[in-house]
Amino acid sequence: MADEYPEIADHGLIGDLQCAALVATNGTIDWFCFPRFDSPSVFASLLDQERGGYCSARPAAGDYVTRQLYLPDTAILITRFMTEVGVGEVIDFMPVADGPATDHHRLVRLIRVVRGSMDFVVEIQPRFDYGRSSHEIELRDDGAVFSSDDATLTVRRVGEPILRGTERAGHVELVDDGLRVTATLNVGEITGIVFESGEGEPGPLSRDDVVDMFLATRQYWRDWNNRSTYRGRWREMVARSAMTLKLMTYAPTGALVAAPTAALPEQVGGERNWDYRYTWVRDASFSVYALLGLGYTDEAEAFVDWLMDRIRESVGTGSGPLKIMYRVDGSSDLVEETLDDLEGYRGSSPVHVGNGAADQLQLDIYGEAMDAIHLADTHGLELPHQGWAQIRDLLNWVCENWDQPEEGIWETRGGRQDFTYGRFMCWVALDRGVRLARRHGRPAPLATWIEQRDRIYEQVMERGLHPDRGAFVQHYDTDVLDASLLLMPLMGFVAPRDPMWLATLDEMDKELVSDSLVYRYDPAASPDGLRGSEGTFTLCSFFYVDALARGGRLDDAQLVFEKMLTYANHLGLYAEEIGLTGEQLGNFPQAFSHLALINAAVNLDYQLDHGSGDVEAVLQKGRRGA
Repeated sequence: MADEYPEIADHGLIGDLQCAALVATNGTIDWFCFPRFDSPSVFASLLDQERGGYCSARPAAGDYVTRQLYLPDTAILITRFMTEVGVGEVIDFMPVADGPATDHHRLVRLIRVVRGSMDFVVEIQPRFDYGRSSHEIELRDDGAVFSSDDATLTVRRVGEPILRGTERAGHVELVDDGLRVTATLNVGEITGIVFESGEGEPGPLSRDDVVDMFLATRQYWRDWNNRSTYRGRWREMVARSAMTLKLMTYAPTGALVAAPTAALPEQVGGERNWDYRYTWVRDASFSVYALLGLGYTDEAEAFVDWLMDRIRESVGTGSGPLKIMYRVDGSSDLVEETLDDLEGYRGSSPVHVGNGAADQLQLDIYGEAMDAIHLADTHGLELPHQGWAQIRDLLNWVCENWDQPEEGIWETRGGRQDFTYGRFMCWVALDRGVRLARRHGRPAPLATWIEQRDRIYEQVMERGLHPDRGAFVQHYDTDVLDASLLLMPLMGFVAPRDPMWLATLDEMDKELVSDSLVYRYDPAASPDGLRGSEGTFTLCSFFYVDALARGGRLDDAQLVFEKMLTYANHLGLYAEEIGLTGEQLGNFPQAFSHLALINAAVNLDYQLDHGSGDVEAVLQKGRRGA
């Protein structure tokens, strides 16, 4: 069965800003959840070819070549099938739902032939609730309705059946728990189906209706893309990464999911298979840099508003005033469960949905959140009085709680440690709070904040810098390196050319860097409570680019960055990790990877144009696309 699974990289992403689907290069939708990113799946053959459910669209004859591309400057995906007798295309898109939350979503699959003729086969095999719920099928003249206890999926035909003489050039039959539709198309002919969540309206959709959907979707994405202020060296890759982040943003709240998928493995056959369809405070805070760097102020403001709502709702549990992750609507019920009936991608089990790391103590999130709020403030997104009062309470909590063991940025399950990254990010939180208070004359216990900020600094310099290695290490009781510390110069904790930092960078070069690829840490040297290994971490590779540039190694930085671009898939998309032979690993596409690409591109552009130097100048100008 493993051979039947497509590569993780062999997919494109479509979505409507509330839910999303993956389309493989063979024309199969093998992942689709509705009405939200974190809803149960209706198609999930990516996690189980037999029981997951899918919708395939392909030529009847197996001898064909496929190519996949996005319509330029859009999230409309085209999968081309080429044979000696004809060329056909499947055009997949979702009309944008850029408004209030809704249960009604559409996924459009248009099929057309652009040369010769071609016989197409479309198979629709939904499996509701990750394959756990049975369903009934109601056939209609215009399509079908699949109904389970908790969800309904309507399939509507596009246009009238194609006629050849007096006969319909197509055939519909029941197969297993779904449908198979066959049709012969000649050059210029178009057919297709539209999936609708919920009952939908009876009757076929006219071709004019679907063309209007197509044109409106195309215009939306081109207008959004044209708002970007980026004029740097890598426009195509930056634009695609920006649209990918937008596709993973839940429009009703502005929350960004870490990825639209669940349980794709960090090691094929291993157990590191997590559900990433939620909003991490850390990931989404980093996205503020990327969005502001490209001029997308509205999107940055929407997330900051979402973040402030979470701070306002904080209840001060044992994990702190903020949880590390939430659902896109801001709720925090993320109970982790295992789907025992699904075999997992290429046998990678267990298959997890929900996420048990939600209640971990990860102190770094306060630094990332405060840095995002501070950066937003520099772009005119100032906090109101009530917002400042909530920030003040949060920072007072940081003052009282920063000096304790925690789980750390990588959500390890091997016990709490005094992680260096978490400590220095607490320094960032207090430092940004001090700056905000001084900038706007806001009331704050500045003496306490400064005292605790300085205590953190002294502790990290004393205990986070390993005496034998002469390098900053993962936590105070180890000599293991950690690529998250590549953010130290970016955040202003160390000068980018300080000898102790350059020594750390040299050690990382030797131990964590494989050509342009960077491991986040060595799990063999630092047990993380999980079996198996993992690939290099794409986020860290782009962090490495910035650290090289700030350290004066601009030629190295540009070479590493451009090498990293070659590891993207055919559409410019990245998963979480890259394996030893260049394969994409982990959930796909990954917000962390794409926002780090954007930040690296914007910062590297600035430093190539102005010379590597002042951190503040890059923070305030480079990220604006100057």
